[in-house]
Amino acid sequence: MSGERLYCCEDPAVWSSVYGKYWAVMEAKAAGKGKSSGKLLALDKWYQEELPVVISGRTEPSLTHPELVKLMEWKLTRGKFRPRLQKLVGSNSEEAVLSCTTRAFQLLPNVQAAIAELSLLKGLGPATASAVLAAGAPGVAAFMSDEAVESIADLKPVQYTAKHYLLFLQKILDKSHKLNKVKSEQVWTPHKVELCLWTWAVANQIQPSLLEEFCLNDTAQKETIQKPRSRKATSEQPSKRQKTD
Repeated sequence: MSGERLYCCEDPAVWSSVYGKYWAVMEAKAAGKGKSSGKLLALDKWYQEELPVVISGRTEPSLTHPELVKLMEWKLTRGKFRPRLQKLVGSNSEEAVLSCTTRAFQLLPNVQAAIAELSLLKGLGPATASAVLAAGAPGVAAFMSDEAVESIADLKPVQYTAKHYLLFLQKILDKSHKLNKVKSEQVWTPHKVELCLWTWAVANQIQPSLLEEFCLNDTAQKETIQKPRSRKATSEQPSKRQKTD
């Protein structure tokens, strides 16, 4: 229910505050990984901040074989670990990875065609393909994380199919359009909306105190979220807390 409440909220100030908590929630999630905590944080920083810059800096957006393998490592470390998928992705040739990822980005904004192209690679289903597209084209695609999908009532239970992903993406696009219609300090992309849903869902699961500033309020028609007590501006990237040794 908690994730659905955020999805129903139409106040950009609330979404901006949740977005600003992304790294705090990621650190809390990583802490639960024990010895793998540093690995998750490093992989997520790479995926969220470094990989998009690398992709956009190429003449033709694409991923290399090592980047695709690392992306799968990020996805499995952040979510459910399936070692077989890591091996399958690694078995793709460099030529196949470069060809398919280049073609997929060329097919955008036709996300359905881009997902189909990426799915030609071994080990890539719609969810992993969406991670590739979200990294290189965050204004067009969103990553199909379990937490984000389950935050939308109409999409439960999660189905790892292209059809289900497209339904999810349309919901995310609709939400980003609504948030952008209201004066906001953020430009809302599908990837940002998806990150907010993930942040809210994971925080409620592992450390609800991170969301104490938000007050859930029931109304006669639907559940909404009151505005946070603080409306400090957030940066274009999710704010990071200072790391300690």
